[in-house]
Amino acid sequence: MSRLQPVRGTRDILGDEARRFGHVVDSFRRLADVYAFEEIITPVFEFTDVFRRTLGETSDVVTKEMYSFEDRSGEMLTLRPEYTAGIARAWLSNGLAQQGTAKLAGFGPMFRYERPQKGRYRQFHQLDAEIIGVAEPTADIELIAFAWQLLADLGLADSVTLHLNTLGDPESRQAYRTALVDYFSAHRDKLSDDSRARLEKNPLRILDSKDPGDRALLGEAPKLDAYLNARSRDFYAAVRGGVEALGIPYIHDPHLVRGLDYYTHTAFEFITDALGAQGTVLGGGRYDGLIAQMGGAPTPGVGWAAGIERLAMLLPESPAVAPLSILMPLGEAVAARAWTLARDLRAAGVRLDIDWKGNLKKRLNRAARRGARFALLLGEDELAKDAVTLRDLESGAQREVPMAALVEELESHDRV
Repeated sequence: MSRLQPVRGTRDILGDEARRFGHVVDSFRRLADVYAFEEIITPVFEFTDVFRRTLGETSDVVTKEMYSFEDRSGEMLTLRPEYTAGIARAWLSNGLAQQGTAKLAGFGPMFRYERPQKGRYRQFHQLDAEIIGVAEPTADIELIAFAWQLLADLGLADSVTLHLNTLGDPESRQAYRTALVDYFSAHRDKLSDDSRARLEKNPLRILDSKDPGDRALLGEAPKLDAYLNARSRDFYAAVRGGVEALGIPYIHDPHLVRGLDYYTHTAFEFITDALGAQGTVLGGGRYDGLIAQMGGAPTPGVGWAAGIERLAMLLPESPAVAPLSILMPLGEAVAARAWTLARDLRAAGVRLDIDWKGNLKKRLNRAARRGARFALLLGEDELAKDAVTLRDLESGAQREVPMAALVEELESHDRV
């Protein structure tokens, strides 16, 4: 018999945590609509090759973290470890390239086999926003603006810092890659095992190493700025100018890198110190080479993703909810009217439950334990007057209110 508990690295999301989670999603969907993004829902699993081709055969995600399995027809499938690859696949398989550009937003669960830690789980959830088909830095600026407004709306603007960098165009990146290989090759014996393995295949990843020996070498390592051509410098200047025009504070972070070759130009992360060492809550960048690598025509793209759980943990306070009212029908004679009253109140947006069982004292005690604000008492006397007795469970005061005026009466009280 299986153990009746969640698998390590997964969890149930309940109560206040679920409200926080929902608030993050609701805020994202509202803003995505305001920014004219179309919602996209992609499958939770894809053919494994979708991620191998996009994340790289030697990446940690592919070699250590993906949940892959063979289905009954012999196909190799993988639970998605990230969103962008599936959206790029959808761009190609649905013929979206014919429309030229697209602004797409989605959210949902991701899966990675890694050590669970604060705010990180093996099943986790992400928000994702992508602009595909726009080569100009305007797309990068708009996505950063969207991200900043989301964080501000969630009350997190003061607790995160935008780190911004450029990876340059492919020409600049290749020149820089060559310089890095030359430099680190001269210090091969001081590199960690992971960085020695990355030296030939993915040298930019060494810049992101947490190994103390590797980090000691970074001070004298070549800097990307010295290898940027005019096009790359102009692109980055335009992005920084847009961010500054919007009044978004940022730090130029030369150590912010993306290891895969299809990443170009802008890389950015919003980072907090409130979650320990793993402080990135939202990150993104430009990936102009991705769709061509997947077999499509060369197509520019830029996007970002954010962990819903991590954002929810950072919320300064729990989302407000409307006061809970509990309707208490007193006797079978009022049952039919209780149902229609409940229907009408709920249709008007009143947050309402019905308690049918027990004497009035027990019902009132249950309502108080649930944190309800109002009890709506409906007995035969009230039914004859087409009214209810409205009891304020905080003050104990009560009075009769005509049913026709009940919605207005409940709405007059502030949200809690």
